[in-house]
Amino acid sequence: MSTLPLPAGSASPLGRSLIDDDFLEDPYPTYQALRDAGPIHWSNEFFGGAWLLTRHEDVETMLRDPRFSARRTGGWVMNSGEGARNELKGFQRLFSRAMLFLDAPDHPRIRRILHAGFRPDVLQALRPHVEALVGEVLAGVDAARGFDFMQQLARPLPARVIAKLMGMAGDDDSRFIVWSDDLAAFIGAPRPTLEQARRAQASLLGMGRYFESRLANGSAEDGLVGCLARAASDGTIADGGELLAQCAMLLFAGHETTRNLLGNGLYHLLAHPGLWDELQRQPHRLMGAVRELLRFESPVQYTGRRVATDLVLHGQPLRRGELVLGLIGAANRDPRRYEHPDQLDIGRRAFAPLSFGSGPHVCIGAALTLMEAEVVFGELMRRWPTLALSQPRPGWNRNAVYRGLEALQVHALTPAPARGAARA
Repeated sequence: MSTLPLPAGSASPLGRSLIDDDFLEDPYPTYQALRDAGPIHWSNEFFGGAWLLTRHEDVETMLRDPRFSARRTGGWVMNSGEGARNELKGFQRLFSRAMLFLDAPDHPRIRRILHAGFRPDVLQALRPHVEALVGEVLAGVDAARGFDFMQQLARPLPARVIAKLMGMAGDDDSRFIVWSDDLAAFIGAPRPTLEQARRAQASLLGMGRYFESRLANGSAEDGLVGCLARAASDGTIADGGELLAQCAMLLFAGHETTRNLLGNGLYHLLAHPGLWDELQRQPHRLMGAVRELLRFESPVQYTGRRVATDLVLHGQPLRRGELVLGLIGAANRDPRRYEHPDQLDIGRRAFAPLSFGSGPHVCIGAALTLMEAEVVFGELMRRWPTLALSQPRPGWNRNAVYRGLEALQVHALTPAPARGAARA
């Protein structure tokens, strides 16, 4: 890869570290400073060097324009530490074949196979199962005593739902969560360590062995795994690594984004005065509120592409092979796109945020994630209209990509006695 001669001080566009504790707690002031400073910046803090795009229009262009390639795993994996190149070959071989990291013609070929599992009729048939799972979990919760929403519902529910959709209901979904956590830690690290890469490799290869076993014993006839198995049988998809990579990344992607939307969303619904009550009075506005929550606190904060051919953006030459990061969290609060972007406004005009991506790689499971959020928030409102935060400032995770909460303690307030009621 060729690199540009960069001006002195360009290692940090703001003259300080971009990824510190303050950023991980609240990235939005840094995003605003970057937008105000210009549309494109170079930073050495991401993967050894990357261009950062700050504005909605440019991030959307990056996601849609074929001059920006999704094939970007090689340097990412192999630069995770000394000795990584040999040790992580198995990780790179499987990781790089996932649909998330493919361009045409491979990407649309695989996406067409998976689309059958996300059709509206399939998701509509799945909805009663999601509702039953939510009801099952919440039935065991004593809301008056308080509970951790992340541990009780937001973490386990998406794993169980994607397992059902993939045809794996009833399997040990706790393994899926551990595998997902290890991959999220690797993907979300601006400079992954060798230990993070090792853990991610162990989990990804563990997923591969799990699916390989299911396919070998014939227990993958239903759901998305069955679709992929049949595609492998007729030659539409390559058996082995390509097949296993799609299974593994579906399991991961179906869990990680959804759990953070649930946690981030509930936090803001309860933290903004009057919003929880307003949605109970007007439940038809819930889906619009979920979309605004996606914009306001995106579960995915940035995504990357490699420059596929030399080009110029805002007067800056970008060379083939260089990494470009679209800051989705910054784009979703771009005042050029959204009026008063730092305000949570559930009545906002319906400009779709970039939280699910855009263009050919737009999230194939977006409708499933939205459905899960609608079911969860709707059921919480029905059961506990007085639900409230138990702590004013919960702790955010330290993942720069997958922004979410480590814990979210909530409780249902005891209704005040009616005026004139008898006192004991």
